[in-house]
Amino acid sequence: MLLKDYLQLNKISSKQFSRILKVSEISISRYINGNRIPNKRILRAIFKETNGFVSANDFLINDIKNIELNNKDKDDIRKLVREITLGSIKSLAKAITLVESSNLLDQKKSDFLISILPKKNNTIRIGISGVPGVGKSTFIESLGLYLLQENFKVAVLAVDPSSQKTGGSILGDKTRMERLSIKKNAYIRPSPSQGHLGGVTKSTRETINCAEAAGFDVVFVETMGVGQAETAVHSMVDIFLVLLLPSGGDDLQGIKKGIIELADLLVVNKADGSLLSTAKVTVNDYKNAISIINSARDSWKPKVEMCSSINHEGIANIWNRISGFIKERKKRKYFLENRINQNKNWMWDLVDQKIKNFIEKDIKNNQISYEIEKKLSNNKLNSINAANEILGIYLKNFK
Repeated sequence: MLLKDYLQLNKISSKQFSRILKVSEISISRYINGNRIPNKRILRAIFKETNGFVSANDFLINDIKNIELNNKDKDDIRKLVREITLGSIKSLAKAITLVESSNLLDQKKSDFLISILPKKNNTIRIGISGVPGVGKSTFIESLGLYLLQENFKVAVLAVDPSSQKTGGSILGDKTRMERLSIKKNAYIRPSPSQGHLGGVTKSTRETINCAEAAGFDVVFVETMGVGQAETAVHSMVDIFLVLLLPSGGDDLQGIKKGIIELADLLVVNKADGSLLSTAKVTVNDYKNAISIINSARDSWKPKVEMCSSINHEGIANIWNRISGFIKERKKRKYFLENRINQNKNWMWDLVDQKIKNFIEKDIKNNQISYEIEKKLSNNKLNSINAANEILGIYLKNFK
């Protein structure tokens, strides 16, 4: 526990504590502010007088939190960025690993990397969502192979759900897109969701930036397929596709609020064989359904198409829909406006994310929180007062 937190929690003034330790009040102030580390005798005295709640390690916390990059770290990141812009897949993979890391130093390096990456607005970001089993990976591979023939460079950022028990993920998207994964101008990067909601990871935006800086023209973001809640991807792509199964529901299913109303393009996949006629009926059902839904985009009414990813049928038509949508958005000045709004959303998401990280790492695991929890368990505080007490202590640190 930090000394200032202990004193505040126990309502002990700096003057009172200075008398207990038999040192000057100025020295206590310096210990609290991190301007001076106590000598061994004072450290032992502090440990004794606080019943072990404040130890020598607590005076090193500020040094850990305020870690900064040195010149060598920055030079290494600049070199990494140069290699990425030259198209090095190895450097791209290294950068993505860096932005996904939860290590404090790595996070500092990641922030610096993203800040100096060249920004590109001539790429196309495509979000792909749909329930498990709808064929997202097969669809992306089929469309990706088509785009390679059209001389595009394609990156696929696939999100896999993480186990709530072990934290692990299968990360098997490369095996599901084996033909695309071996192509020279294609890159597939599976990433664990790490418990992040919305179907994407907490670093998906940073990963998109890395892929674009490496020269990829089209970036697919494949969500993990959890259903109606996968809406976070909508705020980080240029066009949002939702894949549907033939006979996946009638027109009432189609007007469900959530993921469907955010879609720019609905695609009924697996329209082949015995399912072809069913797929046609499903297309008509959804066309009727979306006619009464307000569009998420200005001057655009969602379209419904069908395809057979495994037979590569209807893929060219879907790409024409996507490129037509992007062309129309650019013509009406909505494309760049959307990117600017995405950056604003990114900013606030980062604020929210950093606050949550601070709570998890600095508040929940701090001794002062354990003490307040103990008071709560002993009915000395109720939940509301306990929460207010924790907030009061930590909010004062930001003044």
